[in-house]
Amino acid sequence: MTAGELVLSWGAVTHEGRRRRVNEDCYLAGDGVFLVADGMGGHDAGEVASALALEALSPLRGVTQVDPDVVVGLVATAQARVRGIDTGPGGRGAGTTLTGAVVAYQDEVPYWLFVNVGDSRTYLMSGGTLDQVSVDHSEVQQLVDAGLLTEQEARRHPRRNVVTRALGADDTPAPDFRYVPVVLDDRLLVCSDGLTVELTDERIAQVLLDHPDPQQAAGRLVDEAIAAGGRDNITVVVVDVTGAGDARDRSATSPREAWGEPDEDTVPSGAPAWGASTSGQEDA
Repeated sequence: MTAGELVLSWGAVTHEGRRRRVNEDCYLAGDGVFLVADGMGGHDAGEVASALALEALSPLRGVTQVDPDVVVGLVATAQARVRGIDTGPGGRGAGTTLTGAVVAYQDEVPYWLFVNVGDSRTYLMSGGTLDQVSVDHSEVQQLVDAGLLTEQEARRHPRRNVVTRALGADDTPAPDFRYVPVVLDDRLLVCSDGLTVELTDERIAQVLLDHPDPQQAAGRLVDEAIAAGGRDNITVVVVDVTGAGDARDRSATSPREAWGEPDEDTVPSGAPAWGASTSGQEDA
């Protein structure tokens, strides 16, 4: 598959939810870049933090050959911009999560380059199976990994919204990166935790299977999250690979791992294409 043969269709919806007056989520979608940032309401200026983070990463939309070092540099720029937000003498600082994927080419073959900081999530649906490809940087995930909590217990844990990595934190966060080859009929889901605190992965998968149009799928997921409680801002981006000149068998191409590793709200431990509803199709 070469750069000119990959075609993506996408849809996106963001909503403040039932209990929020301000939507602190932002998303960036199009030109092979699909990212979601969830500003921390536990800080001041969460909506500014998420917007500045994605603005810092927006130059990726004009890059045809994405080098991971470029992504690392732009994430560092985003960190600096968020850290530089002035929240006043009584402010607690601003912060945001970041998750999503960028189309990157290796030897003319397209890959998803996944990037993640915090507990917003990126999923990949292939062959009807939905897999979470990001790893939550959260206290409850650490407890799950240590065998001290089950996944079900983690969903109800009182500290389920405490993240261990975020842009704007005192220490420069180490983003996780992962390469996975792009395959015809892939479906990508990028979302803030306003979706995943309300809907199980099983329900999310069923909605994605029931709605082949990416904009309709994104809208349905947001509607169901609101109906289930809508305790936080909700942002959903759904991306479909609708055209690929040399469709590949995923099993024949090994993913190349890169480096790094009450109201519902994300809190810390210790000019992009944003909008309520947008969709698109593009050659990537």
